[in-house]
Amino acid sequence: MKTLLRTLLYLALIVWLGAEIFFPVVAAITFGTLQGATHTAGTIVGELLRILHGMGIVSGLVLLALLALAPAWHIYKPRTVLAPMVLVVVMLACTAYSQYGIIPAMERDRMAAGGAIDTSDTTNSLTVHFNKLHNRSERIEGVTLLLGIATVVLVAWAESAREKA
Repeated sequence: MKTLLRTLLYLALIVWLGAEIFFPVVAAITFGTLQGATHTAGTIVGELLRILHGMGIVSGLVLLALLALAPAWHIYKPRTVLAPMVLVVVMLACTAYSQYGIIPAMERDRMAAGGAIDTSDTTNSLTVHFNKLHNRSERIEGVTLLLGIATVVLVAWAESAREKA
């Protein structure tokens, strides 16, 4: 059972971080392939981002549950799972903010600008706000990735602490 729990924990981390790492590559290829069709590329990338966030939320909840169960099943010491759990909660908060705060606001700006933000004037207040939100979204994804890497390090440390006991 301990092996199963650790395997599921690692799998949840792999799925979330793998998607976070792969997403910018997919976005770059999409925009590169669909040059001249920025609106279409943005629509595709937006849908992929929603999928990424769904995967992140499910993976994060699985991680929290498994990290909470780990001390009870004598897999990790209680104090070694606290920091990873805090990081996962922050990652979930970032993901939820992006999914339910930033993306809907970007969508409102896009619709108010006539449906295609790339055809509106770059000095238009809607376009400026959309671009500000887009930059914030990129930073949030970057923070989520860095926190995920830190979580991997802390889980590895918990594993080391377990082996020493």
